[in-house]
Amino acid sequence: MRKLILLIVVGLALGALFGQLMMSVPGYWLVRVGDTSFQTSFWFGLVILLALFMVLHFALRVLFRLSRPVSRFKVWNSRARNRTAMKRTVRGLVALAEGRWKRAEKALVKAADDSSTPLVNYLSAALAAHYQGRYDQADTLLKRAHISTDGADPAVGMMQAQLMLDRQQYEEALAILTRLDRHLPRHPQVLKQLKAAYISVSDWDGLRRLLPRLADQQLIAREEREQLELQAYRELILQETRNPEDIERVRNLWSDMPEYLRTNIDLLVLYVETLVRCDEQVIAEKLLRHSLKTNWDSRLVLRYGLLGVDASRQLVTAEKWLQERPNDPDLLLTLGRLALRNAYWGKAQEYFEASQRQRPSGVVCAELARLYANLGEHNKSQLYYRQSVELLDKSLPSLPQPSDAQQA
Repeated sequence: MRKLILLIVVGLALGALFGQLMMSVPGYWLVRVGDTSFQTSFWFGLVILLALFMVLHFALRVLFRLSRPVSRFKVWNSRARNRTAMKRTVRGLVALAEGRWKRAEKALVKAADDSSTPLVNYLSAALAAHYQGRYDQADTLLKRAHISTDGADPAVGMMQAQLMLDRQQYEEALAILTRLDRHLPRHPQVLKQLKAAYISVSDWDGLRRLLPRLADQQLIAREEREQLELQAYRELILQETRNPEDIERVRNLWSDMPEYLRTNIDLLVLYVETLVRCDEQVIAEKLLRHSLKTNWDSRLVLRYGLLGVDASRQLVTAEKWLQERPNDPDLLLTLGRLALRNAYWGKAQEYFEASQRQRPSGVVCAELARLYANLGEHNKSQLYYRQSVELLDKSLPSLPQPSDAQQA
């Protein structure tokens, strides 16, 4: 109500002001054409001129629009086609999500030319064709996707790599991803796909170099990273074991290894075996000796007793360990073997028998049987051979055996 009153007051004020202006400026318009003349007041003529200007402006706009009917129809038609394409694209994406591959491909391809996002249409259609097993059609659609949009190379490349991985064409996928990685070194999807490709082609060196990059971007869980690093370094060491001439490469591999893996017993034993194969037993002995100070393990102890280095120094070292672990059966077995290598037959016998008392073992019995046989004590030798066989028999799996009746 207040606004209405205010408008009325303002209107009256403007009317009064305009009336006062008309009275204070008494002019007129005179237009003569030949013998005909037209005269009116200044203000009425001004209103007529304004009205004529508005009519002329409106008429010109109508004529301008009528002069371009084809172009306006094209714009209208393009917008209509774009709306139709958008609806088809949505239907195609829904069908793709529902697993209706054929319907999805048809809708997406049909809408691609009129779509504002043809790249999405072609990539999704290629995925639908791939799931139908129509690999050639999928590759054709990927090429059309690449042509449809500028700068589409990364998206098309990642889709192509994923399809190659699904088809188990791992080498081709790795080639594509390696190229993408050079241009997009921090792209999360490229790094994830590279991980899958490296594992698929057993490229363990590439995988071990990739894992820190995945971890930096938090693209891999800690447990998975540690598991893959363990597998990668294990496989690399095994590969180097088959090529014992290149010992320097094995050493570099061990030094590049994360600290937590160098304390892994499985990898440590594997590395020691590789060093022994490469005739680097001195390095292997030093490594085992230092490792046993912090990570006591029976596998390391037993391997220490089989090294062919300075046997007398090894025996002294192992006897120091015995002071801390006097009842360790594996250490006693190792001491017996080291005593044999030093030709201390009596001491070897004592260590073997002490180990056997702590934990009966077929291996220890076999060592005793061999020792007694070479000492000429054949009765004791045969006794320990029988015990060795009995202990080994107990460790065999329980399987059916022919009975005396069946043999008869």
